Amino acid sequence: MSVKPLLALPLALSLGACAVVGPNFQRPPVPGANQYAMAGDPAPSAARMAPEARSAGAWWQALGSADLDRTIRQALASSPSIAEADATLQRAREQAGAAQGALGPEANATAGAMRERINTASFGFAGFPSPTINLYSVGAGVAYDLDLFGGGKRRLEAARARVQAETARADAAYLSLSGNIALQALRIAALRGQLDALDAVIDDDQRTLAMVDRAQELGGAAPSDLSVGRADLARDEAQRPAIARDLAAARHQLALLVGKAPADWTAPDFALTDFTRPADLPLSLPSALVRQRPDIQAAEAELHAATAEVGVAAAALYPDIRLSANLTQGTIHPEDILRYDSTGWSLAGNLAAPLFNGGRLKANKRAAEASARAALARYNGVVLRAFVEVADALSALAEDDKAIAALTRVQQSQENRLKDARAAYELGGGTLLSVVQAQRDLAKSRRDVVQALGRKDADLVMLLTATATGWKPAAS
Repeated sequence: MSVKPLLALPLALSLGACAVVGPNFQRPPVPGANQYAMAGDPAPSAARMAPEARSAGAWWQALGSADLDRTIRQALASSPSIAEADATLQRAREQAGAAQGALGPEANATAGAMRERINTASFGFAGFPSPTINLYSVGAGVAYDLDLFGGGKRRLEAARARVQAETARADAAYLSLSGNIALQALRIAALRGQLDALDAVIDDDQRTLAMVDRAQELGGAAPSDLSVGRADLARDEAQRPAIARDLAAARHQLALLVGKAPADWTAPDFALTDFTRPADLPLSLPSALVRQRPDIQAAEAELHAATAEVGVAAAALYPDIRLSANLTQGTIHPEDILRYDSTGWSLAGNLAAPLFNGGRLKANKRAAEASARAALARYNGVVLRAFVEVADALSALAEDDKAIAALTRVQQSQENRLKDARAAYELGGGTLLSVVQAQRDLAKSRRDVVQALGRKDADLVMLLTATATGWKPAAS
């Protein structure tokens, strides 16, 4: 058998695509702003702009808690949300691999056996018997799409861009999970701080009761004063279950984030004193932030994929050529399957060009262009939201500092007021009502300080997660 016709196949494969139609992706320009705050916004004293503000290692290590570090690392290894993100990324990678494979030649092997009765009468041989024969065949075929106008290449470009998008989304999932765990840990610490403050108030209530007892022994207090003191103690003790309930819920929520059932895992006993607050907060410039935040990177990759899909739709408007070659060995006797005279082959080229499709292909192209514009709008929206998040966190931290300073001064004055009221009551120059009121005001001021510290910690985490780069933990 002559194989010269088959030698034309490598030549056809070398032709490649004549052109790649559709727009080439251009990264959106970086914003020209050099700050995040709006004119007139307060700024925390610790924040400063830096051209290359990169945190060393895991961002949460800036909070200085070994328990938090262990908890986040455990969650990154066992959280269902991380497992889902990883699986989604793997799916995108396999789809890109399929798009890559579609650009190459396709080869298939065939084998068959059949039993057929030949009707001789249908061939004009009346009176002859119609034999039943066995047919055996083996063969192989090769096909190749020339991809003349780059539709396949654009499809591969879109698939690879989606891999980049899913990679960035996986990073965003890691960052979101670590941020939520840090917030929940700080919430646990703040609630424990509130319980400690309340326990201090309860201790003050008991001291007041003891003071009333001494005053009654000396004949300087009315019996009703003891009832007032007991009611005050009971009222403060009644606040404890609500805080304890919130603390239990926060611990259970932390178990969920870690990927464990509450019965299978115990949250660390975080305390406010376990955490350090960085005195210096270097911030990336806005132009650097858009190249660092994973949600912005994902939006940019989706824009790239949408741009490539315009090329896929554009290529469908043009002709396409598909080449194929087949080699078959067929015989009625199995032992003759490899004989030369049992060989058959074919070499074909098919040209397909759209003529009339009711405007469907042009509409598809316009739809792809609209999808690209929508992807650009989403990208711009993600960038704006990122800038707003940073601006919100910065202004919140500045106000937190002012609130904590003011509330601390209030607490100090309330402590002095309670001390004076107790002294006056013990000396017979004051009333129990003034002691109780001073005590209640001090209790409120203590709770206010703890809550303000918790808000500042939460705002600090929001800023760190909004601007963190190089945040992934190093291998243990």
